Formats: sequence, structure tokens, C-alpha cells
Amino acid sequence: MSDAEESEQQQLARNLGELLQELRVAQAGVQILFGFLLSIAFTDRYARADDYVHITHLITVLFATAATALLTAPAAWHRVLFRHGRRRQIISTATKMAIVGLACLAVAMAGTVLLICEVVIGGWVPILVAALVAAGFAVLWFIWPGRERAEGPAAERVDDVPGG
Repeated sequence: MSDAEESEQQQLARNLGELLQELRVAQAGVQILFGFLLSIAFTDRYARADDYVHITHLITVLFATAATALLTAPAAWHRVLFRHGRRRQIISTATKMAIVGLACLAVAMAGTVLLICEVVIGGWVPILVAALVAAGFAVLWFIWPGRERAEGPAAERVDDVPGG
């Protein structure tokens, strides 16, 4: 079905379904990360760690918490506003939440790498590795797709590409 044949309501329903499906992927990752981060605080090694590790851990947990809230909020919005004719608003708000949630998840991932490297290696290497991880997420999740978006709409739809 082409865009011209799809009604506005069908397009909104499809867009919302695609968005919620994308969020399911991110939610699984952030929930596993969150559980891992929570479990760290109950280890003997963590109890002996210095303030730098404790503060880094706390900041990382807070970013994982924010990511969890932002990436799950669209499902709550959808459920609370279900059948109230607010799909366009849900999609717009959920898209913003997803982008900010992914940014928080990227920071939480970099923080987790920093923590692990600090415990395993120590010194300046953990900061370098965490910075490289953060840069990798920034490029893959935001900069590269942002550049693609800036080029404008694709000449052909993915549906029209062989194997797409």
C-alpha cells in the first residue's frame, strides 16, 4: 500500500506500532543494565571502593533510571490515552522521550564501562575507553542518522528496494 492509499489514521496507527516496537528493543537492554547496576551495590568489592567509584555508580544508576522512565513512558501514555483521539500527540511526545531516553541509555552504558574498567584496570585508561564508548553511541545513534536525515527523504522507499 502506498502512502497515498494509506489514510491518516492508518498511518498514525502504523507509526505508533513501529515506535512501540522500537522501544521494546531498547527497554530490554536498559532493564538488564539497570538490574546489573543495582546488583553491584551489594557486593563486597563495591563496599571497599572509593568515593569516585560510588559517585560514578550513582550517576550511572540515575541515567539508567531516567532511560527506563523515558523508554517505558510511551507505553503508559498510549494506555492512558487509548481511544481518546490523541495518537498524533502520543507519537510526537513518545518520539521525543525515546530520543532523550536513548541518550540517557548511552550515558549509562558509557558509565558502566567506566566503572568496570576502573575496577579492572584503573588509571586514565577507563576514562579513555568510556569516552570512546560514548563517542561510538553518539555516532551510531545520533550523528550518523542525523546526517542521513539532513539529506532529505530517500529517493525510494525501503519497500521498493530488492531484499528490503
